[in-house]
Amino acid sequence: MKMQKCGSAREAVERYGDMLYRICLLTLRNSADAEDAVQETFIKYIQKSPEFNDGDHEKAWLITVATNKCRDMLRYRSRHQTESEELLLTYAIEKEESGILDALMELSEKYKTPLMLFYIDGYKIDEIADIMGISVSAAKMRLSRGRKLLEEKYRKEYM
Repeated sequence: MKMQKCGSAREAVERYGDMLYRICLLTLRNSADAEDAVQETFIKYIQKSPEFNDGDHEKAWLITVATNKCRDMLRYRSRHQTESEELLLTYAIEKEESGILDALMELSEKYKTPLMLFYIDGYKIDEIADIMGISVSAAKMRLSRGRKLLEEKYRKEYM
């Protein structure tokens, strides 16, 4: 089966740009760094010109590249100031969700990323394992532990 490019870079930006920005902003907590990460993700998309089986494969590839870029940026830009809590809360729809968002952002990336992929982007556990480069059982454990940590943080701070 021959793989094909699913669409143009412009279509990919329109389809996945906001989602990638959200993921990067939650990870980096800095809008300028999040914009840079998304931009560099699409630059890599254009340079590599990868071929995909379908739109889901394309989306998973973009999320993986963006997540890896965020990890790199966290390593090298750890001294940069983060955005104010008010800006991050503008992405929450309701006040109740803002508390969950606060608690989610306090989790380490190890737990935050699988929770975002599962609940925000609707990925299945096996897909999360592929995206993160971990086993299915590790993905299940991170989701389980992440839920527990999120519940503990949320209850402690907002109940």
